[in-house]
Amino acid sequence: MRIAFLMDPLESIQPEMETTSWLMYECNQRGHQVFFLEPHDIYARGSRLVARMRDVSVAPDLPMDQYWTRAIGCLRKEELIFEEITEIDALFLRKDPPLIHQTMEFLTPVQDQMFIINSTIGQMVANSKLYLLNFPEITPETHISRDPTRLRKIIDEFGGEMVVKPLSRSRGEGVIKVSSADRDNLNSLIHYYVHSYLPYPQREVIMVQEYLHEVKEQGDVRIMLLGGEIVGAMRRIPAEGDFRTNIHAGARPAKHEITETDRRICRIIKPRLLADGLVFVGIDIIGDKLVEINVVSPGGIPRINRLNNDQIEKRVIDFVEERVAQLKAPTPAAAAGLRS
Repeated sequence: MRIAFLMDPLESIQPEMETTSWLMYECNQRGHQVFFLEPHDIYARGSRLVARMRDVSVAPDLPMDQYWTRAIGCLRKEELIFEEITEIDALFLRKDPPLIHQTMEFLTPVQDQMFIINSTIGQMVANSKLYLLNFPEITPETHISRDPTRLRKIIDEFGGEMVVKPLSRSRGEGVIKVSSADRDNLNSLIHYYVHSYLPYPQREVIMVQEYLHEVKEQGDVRIMLLGGEIVGAMRRIPAEGDFRTNIHAGARPAKHEITETDRRICRIIKPRLLADGLVFVGIDIIGDKLVEINVVSPGGIPRINRLNNDQIEKRVIDFVEERVAQLKAPTPAAAAGLRS
């Protein structure tokens, strides 16, 4: 198979701890031809969609650090491969947020001709935290606005601590806890976050969400879903003096046993995820509430593997191989034509 990864520059990746590098490694181990490209490497030539790629396939059975060094070495080769993107069997869209909508728009017309993980339309629909509005029964109390007066009123009426989240950032960037008790700073923070100095239509929309006190001691749970089914999980404990559970913000991973509450939440969201073509997803749960759905470049595989002595990347590539085989299988009508 020919499998491409549209992602950030290889040199920016710490391969031992990145989900993308382990997916690439597993593809390479199986003898698949692995290609690398970035969002700006897709363009149209006439009516055809062309990708400007590099072949980063190397010898199998190398340790991860040596594999990654050799993959990066492939970038120094002179030859670039210019090829119609639909000649690829599977395309992983693993560019870290923010989502580049132009890339999704390029790929959407051809996404039924190859297997794309995740669907371009699904990523455009679900990349913002607004996607949580589809599941009000399992999410914390949530308000979204660009009006400082309205947001201040919401926090005052709630009467407790709330969390402010910019809609399209990742890795805990910009996430803060606010309280009506801290009146001196609250107004300033709200005005800062919505950019209240701008005309109303140009202000930034922010989410204000109920603060779940369990997070301080218990952290949150990151669950990896593949085809709507749980394939792995870990707990993430915030660093001392912080409430954010993102590993990049200093949280530490810990082992987690899946609970019935976890399974219930996954059952509720599964139909919508699959309908939107979101087959490889990371979700975050605090207590009995869903707080994040990560669809753009969901991570966690290396740490979950270490905690559970697992190899989740193998199941992901098994899934991709099965989907590609299904996509290439002749339809009943085509099969009947071949027999006649």
